[in-house]
Amino acid sequence: MDFSRVELSDEDRRFRDDVQALLRGLVTEEVKRRDRETGDNFDEGVHLALGEAGYLEREWKSEADGGFSRVRRRIWEQEKRRFHVPWVTWGTTSMVARSVDKFATPEVRDEVLPRVFSGHVRMCLGYTEPEGGSDIATCKTRAVREADGSSWIINGAKMFTTGAHNCQYVFLITNTDPSAPKHQSLTMFLVPLDTPGIEIQGIRTVDGDRTNIVYYSDVRVDDRYRLGEVNGGWTVLREPLNAEHGAVAAAEDGLADVSIMMHQAGFMADALDRAAGRAGASGPGGRRLLDDQSVAYRLGRSAARMEAALSAPSIFGRVAIAQTMRDISPDLMDILGAASALPLGTDGAADDGGAEYVYRFAPLVGIYGGTLEVFRNMIAQYALGLGKPKYAASQ
Repeated sequence: MDFSRVELSDEDRRFRDDVQALLRGLVTEEVKRRDRETGDNFDEGVHLALGEAGYLEREWKSEADGGFSRVRRRIWEQEKRRFHVPWVTWGTTSMVARSVDKFATPEVRDEVLPRVFSGHVRMCLGYTEPEGGSDIATCKTRAVREADGSSWIINGAKMFTTGAHNCQYVFLITNTDPSAPKHQSLTMFLVPLDTPGIEIQGIRTVDGDRTNIVYYSDVRVDDRYRLGEVNGGWTVLREPLNAEHGAVAAAEDGLADVSIMMHQAGFMADALDRAAGRAGASGPGGRRLLDDQSVAYRLGRSAARMEAALSAPSIFGRVAIAQTMRDISPDLMDILGAASALPLGTDGAADDGGAEYVYRFAPLVGIYGGTLEVFRNMIAQYALGLGKPKYAASQ
């Protein structure tokens, strides 16, 4: 394994310094406090400022098209994490924008993409349904074409449409032919969220984030907002779905994340560092928690598991990170004692709520974009060649 360091040029160092100065001024303690209270993982002021400064467009575009160089892209991603930029809504927006660029009409591309880059348009994912689980191809939300062919009427509901209340469009999967096989019955739309008949209701998750359930009642959508062919939605959906799953090839230059969910893994690394710092500090009698060999063993085991998870590539890393967060966060809380149950910002919290937050956050990391069980089946079937799982009772 190559652990060589990238030597930054003077221009790249100036770029890093400029990014740090910008983010230091934008992501204030007030922004972080507001984000914790709302659970939005989005701040419009920050987002618009990044758009105005050109960073959203440069992040989205390739270097050949005027975007970041590979080194500057890595600097930008690392600094965003270091300053805790609220990022989820830009993540969904950038994924959907790829499909808009590839499958939308020129009219819709011109309507959407320039405002995506300025920050004034954000887009969310309308995939999961209240009774659908992780298999989004079992979609029941119906889109029926009107007689003149100019528009569609959509009825149904979607769960976990994170960011919908801060977005202007939803990337919506619909069923346009219930009699067809499930992967041949789907059509994708980019639906304006101010269309009559759309109702957004907020849901707070156990980690404090906000997501949404969105109801569609006789929502009329112009055919120009259809992406791709009728009943060809799986083709449109596949690329952003692969990106969300983390099932993408590693970059040859080694500058990309090893796997998806590295942003979430950063919270785990911070919590472990805080726990180790607390365990290494002398108590009132001069004794350290670390002097207890069982504590030293458990901390070491947690650190080793975390490093292994951070080193696992592609979809394997996604599973390893989520499972490791679930496994080591209770250990860290147990080591730190009862005060570790106090959340971030609470007086007396053992580690300023680090381990407690990871403990609440970990189950959701194993659900986002599909459950760990789904990804383990994908690994077994496609990476290990074990075939499709059989759930029927044996005879």
